[in-house]
Amino acid sequence: MKTTALLAGMGGLIVAVAGIVGGGSSASLTIGLVIAFVMVGGSYWFSDKLALKSAKAKVIQREDSPEFYDMVASLAQRANLPMPRVAISPSDQPNAFATGRGPNNAVVCATSGLLRSMPRHEIEGVMAHELMHVKHRDILIGSVAAAIATAISYIAQMAMFASMFGGSNNDDDRPNPIAMLMMSLLAPIAASLIQMAVSRSREFEADRGAAALLGDGNALADALGRIETLAATRPMAIAPAQAQAYIHNPLSELRGGRNAGMARLFSTHPATEERIARLRAM
Repeated sequence: MKTTALLAGMGGLIVAVAGIVGGGSSASLTIGLVIAFVMVGGSYWFSDKLALKSAKAKVIQREDSPEFYDMVASLAQRANLPMPRVAISPSDQPNAFATGRGPNNAVVCATSGLLRSMPRHEIEGVMAHELMHVKHRDILIGSVAAAIATAISYIAQMAMFASMFGGSNNDDDRPNPIAMLMMSLLAPIAASLIQMAVSRSREFEADRGAAALLGDGNALADALGRIETLAATRPMAIAPAQAQAYIHNPLSELRGGRNAGMARLFSTHPATEERIARLRAM
């Protein structure tokens, strides 16, 4: 329900922005949506290839890592999912991600640091979380949110340039340049905030689904705590656009302090301590 409300809010925002820019015309909305869905649609369609390349990951067969492969197969069967492709990234940072257009095209990937640094029950908790992303089609949900946010940013930029360089010779027909500038700055920020909230909502839901699948939230809670500690000392070099796919943001750490609350608003992942608290309560 929360994800639906957030996506509906993004839809309302893009309609409002397009209405302000186009004076009620649908032309600006159509142009922005077409460009955004072409750009993000390509990323969605090739999401597995892009994510694996960014992580330098290799798809494995059972003989490459029998214990890990069988763990994923068992979890997929319990979750009533097709067997996904299984991959391992050479990164030392303990982390994992899921990608692909849907359950029939899914890939789940763990880093070598995850497999070396964590006990079996914690690895199982992490992979259950990733399979829940597959089951919930979170790659599609995230792509829709990204497309709408991209469209809003494009329309806002178009509005800014139009107000500065275009318009009628009659000043009465031209939009207020200050108002257009403010809208072009604030609308993308609002879209980004909602997009990040969608991402955090899907992480919480994947945590909940993993706990339900395993019958206990403690394994994943233990794993998240260990990942939080180890990730800070083991940097990972990946494309920033791929960071939100991981169970723990591999590029940044949220620290306490005066600006921590504001930083969380722009984070793709919920605070680890909040995730752990929710899982312990399950």
